[in-house]
Amino acid sequence: MKERLIPYMLIVIAVPLGGEMKFYPFEGDMRVSLGTPIFFFILLWSKKLHPLLAGLAAGSAVVLFRVASFGLTGNSDLLLEGFLLHFPVFFYYLTFAILFYLFKINTLYSNPFFVGLLGVIVEVAASMTEIFFRSLLSQSQINFNTFLTIGMIAIIRSFFVLGFFNILVIREAKLSEEQQRNRNEQMLILISNLYVEMIQLKKSMKNAEDLTAACYTFYRELKEKKQDDYAQSALKIAGELHEIKKDNQRIYAGLTKLMVKENLSDFMDIEEILEVVIKCNGNFADSLGKSIKITSTVVGDHPPYHTFMLLSVINNLATNAVEAINQAGKILVEVSRDHDTLVIQVKDTGPGINDRNRHLVFEPGFTTKFNQDGNASSGIGLSYVKNTIENIGGKIILEPYGIGFNTVFIINVPIRSLTIGGN
Repeated sequence: MKERLIPYMLIVIAVPLGGEMKFYPFEGDMRVSLGTPIFFFILLWSKKLHPLLAGLAAGSAVVLFRVASFGLTGNSDLLLEGFLLHFPVFFYYLTFAILFYLFKINTLYSNPFFVGLLGVIVEVAASMTEIFFRSLLSQSQINFNTFLTIGMIAIIRSFFVLGFFNILVIREAKLSEEQQRNRNEQMLILISNLYVEMIQLKKSMKNAEDLTAACYTFYRELKEKKQDDYAQSALKIAGELHEIKKDNQRIYAGLTKLMVKENLSDFMDIEEILEVVIKCNGNFADSLGKSIKITSTVVGDHPPYHTFMLLSVINNLATNAVEAINQAGKILVEVSRDHDTLVIQVKDTGPGINDRNRHLVFEPGFTTKFNQDGNASSGIGLSYVKNTIENIGGKIILEPYGIGFNTVFIINVPIRSLTIGGN
């Protein structure tokens, strides 16, 4: 209720005050105030206003404000005079609101010019209504010049309000688009990580299946040799491994359903994928208080690639590079193609990997990264990357060195395995 009342309170306060901010651009009593632009803008902006109630509120507030101004002189006889002088303004705002409602202007935002044109018509009609009620008291007659002046003022005020309103709408749309883009980027990273986990889970399922078969074969061999106690132990291990496989299958099925529900593209241009990697890792570097310049280059023509598979691989390497760089440095991701092979190079200016550890970097459990408490990283990232790439027929190597860079990973992947219709 409070949120619904705020726009009406704004009208009751802002419109009368805006009406007193006036000037006289033409000879005579024709004045131009800010009351109408403020009222028109609030009608356009607020989705919680009912135009008719807004018109009653604005008209009543303006009349009461102006009559009260007369009363400040202390002469009560002037109150009646002030009311007779200003009550036609009530019909101005009421007519404005009625026509705004009938024309359904707040549903036509997709056609700004039409909104501006209707705004001019509404203001001219409202002004003519006010003049009509004034003529009942003063017997004044409207002439063509007065009508033309009203029309000119209406055009200026209406399109001024519309221009200002569209600036705010465009700004709000850009902010909303940016927020949506950030949400999509976060979701892409999350799903790409889940994708890698699914690959590893699928591998675990296959291992559990192979071990189950091996244990059952071992059970039968022990059974034939009359080693019943050992045979039962082997059978128990086979059963437990089979349960592990079934649990993994349920988790895998759940992750698959989760990914299918997300409204994200399975295939994206390589430039878009790299943009996500650069932005996310740039934010990651900022959160660590590091000054890292992350750039990318793309050479050659590329089809849309499998988003999650490629994003998970490149992002993992870029994240490792961010963590490896001490305080400041550079990361470069280069993408090219060699006939039917996609070539990705991820380079960084971190401390590099010494010779005695280079052959261990892809081994599960190996790490050179420790947190502030001295606890080692899980060392599983590069192992995952290697398995993911090899599962689609690719390979990854650690180059001995790179010009201007201390660590260079090179990935070669068959393009067909990353594209629509690929294996």
